[in-house]
Amino acid sequence: MIELLYMVILTEMVLILTLVFKTPLRKLVLMALDKIKRGRGPVMVKTVAMTVFVLLSFSVYSIVNIQNSTIEAGAVNPTDQVLMARHMLEASLMGFMLFLSLMIDRLHHYIRELRLLRKTMEAARKQNRSHEDGKNSSAEELKTLEQDMVTLRGRIKKLESECEAKTGEAKASEAKVEALRKQSEGLLMEYDHLLEENQNLRNQLESIDQNPQHDNKKSM
Repeated sequence: MIELLYMVILTEMVLILTLVFKTPLRKLVLMALDKIKRGRGPVMVKTVAMTVFVLLSFSVYSIVNIQNSTIEAGAVNPTDQVLMARHMLEASLMGFMLFLSLMIDRLHHYIRELRLLRKTMEAARKQNRSHEDGKNSSAEELKTLEQDMVTLRGRIKKLESECEAKTGEAKASEAKVEALRKQSEGLLMEYDHLLEENQNLRNQLESIDQNPQHDNKKSM
């Protein structure tokens, strides 16, 4: 019994040292403890702890009984002294074993919490970095958009000036066309007038030609 308790205590001390210092075995120990705490593991651990606690209580009860019997007898019995020393050693070892078990459980819990906290902080840092990168990229995009807007405004002004120039040219062309139309109308009117005069002259010439013929007939 005592040899078994010493082996368990030494094993627990090794586990505590493995959990305290960051070594390659630390991940294996944490994985083993994670598996123990899943499924039926907690029930088995509680059962063992309760058994050890019952044995501890029995050893304490035996120590109290031996002390009471020694006080009542008024004399010290060597056998009772040996039994009392053995029970005291067993009680001390079992109490120390339970204490180390509690230390292992708390260390495992705090290491897991620390890992989760580190992961959360790392995720928050990555999120902040991505947010800052997004801000920088958005600022760069705004700068490029502003530059594009400036260039577009310049092009719009250039196109407006070209449009105004084309509008002026179109108005000048319309004025020229209107002047040519009026000129052509005047020429047509003059042409009609000349045609009328030509027709009148022809009529006069025909009348003149017909009058001498008529006079010749009369004379004959």
